[in-house]
Amino acid sequence: MHRQLVPVRHVVAFLALLALAACGAPRESYVERPVEDIYNGAMDKLVQNDYKGAAKLFDEVERQHPYSVWATKAELVGAYASYQANKYDDAIGACDRFIQLHPGHRDVAYAYYLKALSYYVQIVDVGRDQRITDKSMKALEEVVRRFPDSKYARDARLKLDLTRDHLAGKEMDIGRYYLKQGQYAAAINRFRHVVDAYQTTSHVPEALHRLTECYLALGVADEAQKAASVLGHNYPGSEWYKDSYALMTGIPVDTAQPEKGWFGRVIGSIF
Repeated sequence: MHRQLVPVRHVVAFLALLALAACGAPRESYVERPVEDIYNGAMDKLVQNDYKGAAKLFDEVERQHPYSVWATKAELVGAYASYQANKYDDAIGACDRFIQLHPGHRDVAYAYYLKALSYYVQIVDVGRDQRITDKSMKALEEVVRRFPDSKYARDARLKLDLTRDHLAGKEMDIGRYYLKQGQYAAAINRFRHVVDAYQTTSHVPEALHRLTECYLALGVADEAQKAASVLGHNYPGSEWYKDSYALMTGIPVDTAQPEKGWFGRVIGSIF
């Protein structure tokens, strides 16, 4: 069966229509303007809280005058405008470019800090993927490591504590799920990770108690006793301490009054 050929005149007419359509498509004309005018216009939009418009004009400064001192300023202020416009990927990209091009600039610490903030504000609840949280933690640690005496480092340390607590919360969430499913070995791995990697977070007392639960469920009494002892030694006033004591002694939680001597005898054999 032969394919029917399209007449040449039809092809030519079709291409002509495409050309006309392309000519008729609206284009954004390029108008070169003095760098001061563009930059000041961008700053005006920033003051007016028109962050998207400001970011666009700061990009224009870089595009039209890439080798001017204004372009260097525009890179960082433009990153801030993108951050305020919730365009976090753009802000992170702009900060990375600034850091790469101007590693010795007096404001490079702010570029590192703004990059970390752009990750930090995207942290989601513990029920979802935590890759952004991990990136936030690493970026905040970079601020503290490179600029330990800066005002940015002080805030970064506070946010680091919250970020670590969030990551520990995710581990606890997964560990509780495994515990509920009776997958004790998998649960132990998660709770152990909290105790080892996130020692300063608020989740450690519960993690130690959950370890006690898991080891008892597996019939490993010695390990359960060790976990409960560490809990009693470090968090003697915790409700999780009372729960673990009740598990280990068989005394009901509502009447349990943990005895320091009982844990103290075990502690002596551990430390």
